[in-house]
Amino acid sequence: MGANAVQPKSQLWFVPPGPGPRLGSTDGEQRWGEALPPARRQQYWRSRAALRQLVAPLLGQQPRQLPLHSPPGLPPRLPPGLGWVSLSHAAGALLIAWSSHPVGVDLESDDRRLAARALMQRFYPDPEQRQLVDLEGEPLRTAVLRSWLVKEAVIKARHSSLARELPLWWLDHASGSLHHVATDRVVRPLEGALPGWRWAAVGEAFRLQQPGPLTWHFEAG
Repeated sequence: MGANAVQPKSQLWFVPPGPGPRLGSTDGEQRWGEALPPARRQQYWRSRAALRQLVAPLLGQQPRQLPLHSPPGLPPRLPPGLGWVSLSHAAGALLIAWSSHPVGVDLESDDRRLAARALMQRFYPDPEQRQLVDLEGEPLRTAVLRSWLVKEAVIKARHSSLARELPLWWLDHASGSLHHVATDRVVRPLEGALPGWRWAAVGEAFRLQQPGPLTWHFEAG
């Protein structure tokens, strides 16, 4: 399918924790999954099956025939002309995006515990630390988690790594905009909450026709 087949739109889905396929969707994904520890194996097969079932209809394809390259540990990719996908998983749930432009997403449990002040002091640039320095306890944890969420999404959209770029972005917690310290680039992520979860998505021209991700479940059986 050529470049003209990609419609200039975006979509975002939330897949709650639950059952999924016990095998890989393709021979390659079956082999890759079998090489993983059991817990990661099921997570891998479930996430790739969901991605295929959700994205394939947008491109007029069957899920198994979708030309998705998605080995474990690497970002999933489609061939040129079919758009971009991004995937995040947290505590058994999934967040999946497709767009005609590069896109990145992140999903976190709303109650995720983290060493908020240590994380902020080590990785967050000074302009952001000044906004958070007087916070303590739960407000600090929530602010640091929100920042981590949107930064991971923008870094995925850039096909970069947390190790390289996390210290280069600061979040304006009042406006919700992300700023790159080296280039002065400003990005406005989409972000929101579902019961028990927080999500973020970043991408050029990434727009949703609804307030947040669509919820999707694997069919029983």
